Formats: sequence, structure tokens, C-alpha cells
Amino acid sequence: MENKWKYRTTIKSQSFLYVEIKKAAKLVLQGQDEYQIRNKSLYDNIFQVNTDARKAEIASAVITRLNALDRFFIEKLVNSDIQTSKLIAIYSIMKTDRLFFEFMNEVYKDKIILGDRFILDKDFNIFFDRKKEQSAKVASWADYTFYKLKQVISRILTESGLVKNKGKKIEIVRPIIEHSVVDHLKEIGDTVYLDILLGKLD
Repeated sequence: MENKWKYRTTIKSQSFLYVEIKKAAKLVLQGQDEYQIRNKSLYDNIFQVNTDARKAEIASAVITRLNALDRFFIEKLVNSDIQTSKLIAIYSIMKTDRLFFEFMNEVYKDKIILGDRFILDKDFNIFFDRKKEQSAKVASWADYTFYKLKQVISRILTESGLVKNKGKKIEIVRPIIEHSVVDHLKEIGDTVYLDILLGKLD
């Protein structure tokens, strides 16, 4: 499934957007649709940004991520404890951004499986080099793009609580996942994402 996705660099300017996606999820639970959320972003500035372009960009990003979630996960995003809520936000990014999904699957998960707690600069470099070999599109990106992607991926993982900064390296913090979330991921056939977060082999 994931191989059909296109590699994109939009995550560079979107980042985690936890507060924003939770705010939009509350509106969904109140019965508002995509059009209304976009309008609230543009005219009411619910995401509190400075330009119309940024308002549209954030609205588009959070709507894309919310569309990857079913009702169960949207309710969990809004009503669960903060750790569970942030894991749902991470799940939504994995489901909508190929490069982030592959980083989580090929680097984050493997680190947990191998008992290696730290993600280093070289791990990012090896991952990006592998993606360049696999994709002409990724190979065409500028060096600065990879620098920004590394920054953003690190920030997303830090803000989600999945890692903590340790100087020039980041340390993995294994998440505790609610039983109901585990069960639901299994029910809908999304165990690949569960395996990533728990560090399990397929």
C-alpha cells in the first residue's frame, strides 16, 4: 500500500501540528465538515497564523490527517490522555506521509527491535541515502531539503513524546499504548503501525 504513495517534502512546513489537529478534530465531533473547517481557518484564524497562505496550508494538512482517521480515533484524539492523543496524531502522519512512515518503519522500529535507544545523525543520513537510491524524485532534492527534513522529523518525534533530546542524539522513549487503541488497530488491519510503535517484527 505505502509504495503507491508519492514522496513529498510538505512535512517541512507542517511539522507535528498537534494543537491544530486536535482543534480541528473537536470541530469534526461537533458536526463540522472540511469546508467549514477551512473557512474557520481562513476567516476566524482558528489556527492563529499570520497569512492567508499559511491558514490554507495548515487547514489542508490537518484535514488530510483527519481524513486518515476513523471516528474512533478522532474521538480518542480529542478525549484521551495526552500521550494517547499524541500517538493518534503520529499515526495520522504515518498514514499520510510516505517518507515519515518509512523513517518510522525502517529506523525507529528497527532501533527498538535491536535494543538501540539512540537515533544519531548518521541514521538519518543512511536513511536518506537509501531513499535516494530507491527514488529518482528523492535523489533530486537539494541537500538543504534533507537538512530541514531531519530537523522536522526530530521535532515531530520530540513533541510527540516518542523521543527526548540528548545533545546531538535523540533517545527513544517507548510508548505505552491503551488496550482499546491496540485492539482497534488490530480490528481495522492497521497492525503495521502498531508494530512500528511497539518495535515488533512483521
